[in-house]
Amino acid sequence: MATDPASPDRADVLVLLAHPQLEHSRANRAMAEAARRAGARIAVRDLYALYPDYAIDVEAEQAALEPARLIVWQHPLQWYHMPPLLKLWVDEVLAFGWAYGPGGTALRGKDLWLALSTGGPEASYRPEGHNRHFLDAFLPPYEQTAMLCGLRFLPPLVLHGAHRADDAALAAHAAVYAQRLASWPDWPELDLLPPCVPAAVPASARPMLDPETA
Repeated sequence: MATDPASPDRADVLVLLAHPQLEHSRANRAMAEAARRAGARIAVRDLYALYPDYAIDVEAEQAALEPARLIVWQHPLQWYHMPPLLKLWVDEVLAFGWAYGPGGTALRGKDLWLALSTGGPEASYRPEGHNRHFLDAFLPPYEQTAMLCGLRFLPPLVLHGAHRADDAALAAHAAVYAQRLASWPDWPELDLLPPCVPAAVPASARPMLDPETA
């Protein structure tokens, strides 16, 4: 079973780090290191280190999620979405009947927080910029995934222009990240967020198929 030796067995803040080339990422490395120093209640799972062959241990991932009350997806935005291993993690770990659908209540009442980095500067995520939209326009798939699972979707933490950020800016951002992780759920803005109302997904949405005919 794959495990992250740096992570406590039962943490109520779980950071799922997904960077395909973490050794080349000053921003995500600094954030991950700050998260690991932020307290014993915080676990960091480096998915690309755990699963270089993309063979995800679903039972191990679900076991890590069970005690967590805050789930963090930390990753660079790639082609306006998550890196491929995290997408595979979503496909396999957030299973029908476990994370959503009839009987799928394992994640209800928890929080989901995105810690994103972008290569483009903030000005590029505007109607007049080359990405043509504000960053919020690319987040509905995340929000819908959270809602389907009964997760409350928190306003994301974003570092724009990560490639060009200097050491001081990266250190300041990592410090904010660590402080937010350590202080959750005592964030004043959370009092203004309504609880998530999970979508009612009928059993017929995923019909059981005969494995010989599927």
